[in-house]
Amino acid sequence: MQLRPSQRKQAKIKMALQGSSGCGKSLSSLLLAKGLTNDNLAKVAVIDTENGSADLYAHLGDYNVLALQPPYTPEKYIEAIEVCENAGMEVIILDSISQVWDELLDFHSKLPGNSFANWSKVTPRQKAFINKILQADAHIIATMRTKQDYVLQQKDGKYVPEKVGLKAVQRDDVSYEFTIVFDIDIKHFALASKDRTNLFSGRPEFMINTSTGKRILDWCSSPIKEQDVKQRIENCLSVSKLMELYKEHPSFQLPLKALYQTKKDQLEQLVKPENFSQNGNHTSSRV
Repeated sequence: MQLRPSQRKQAKIKMALQGSSGCGKSLSSLLLAKGLTNDNLAKVAVIDTENGSADLYAHLGDYNVLALQPPYTPEKYIEAIEVCENAGMEVIILDSISQVWDELLDFHSKLPGNSFANWSKVTPRQKAFINKILQADAHIIATMRTKQDYVLQQKDGKYVPEKVGLKAVQRDDVSYEFTIVFDIDIKHFALASKDRTNLFSGRPEFMINTSTGKRILDWCSSPIKEQDVKQRIENCLSVSKLMELYKEHPSFQLPLKALYQTKKDQLEQLVKPENFSQNGNHTSSRV
């Protein structure tokens, strides 16, 4: 066993793209992959469960396709990821991972006995699948379809129905596992609903392109500097954000423990009720 400083150059990004059918998840994934490989699509593999949709974008370059056939079990996905790893793929696109959840729900519905107790036979299979994604020695881009609905939007003085995406078809907590989650609307615009890289946090909606992938690759390759973490600690506006930062950089937890604690005390002091007057103004002289 040997300790080493944390290094982003060894990091492999794990991201998810979620949206309704037709929003451009497959194309966006390939554009991201092209950027992540510096335009070398030969190092990209698409694990396709969408009836050959991966081949629709062959004009982009010579990427690889591994077509899965039903049933879309977690074990089949795991095997497919291993095939791609053994082939030296730098980016693996899972298009999509909603099918594996559909398969597990179907499996659960057919089990005899107590429905609640039967989840103990489902959860380990889902966990093994997610762990394979997280531990894969490659960048992973997973797409998830969302349940669809329609809303009325006003256009030229008339109300017209517009398709929107809702909840992703996967286990409820799955987005927590990814470093970045992009929500893509029917007009192909993306918004980061989760972003541990801080590259896209607070950024207006945009269209994903190759340069988006290159920005993420640069982040993965850049060494983490203590000064950068210190600055992010100072910029935290809530204890919850501070705890997220603490967990994100375990190698700096001990060296920066005093700074984390000081910032936590400051934030907790700011929200104490006794530090506010009746009109809501802050009255404490402490920071």
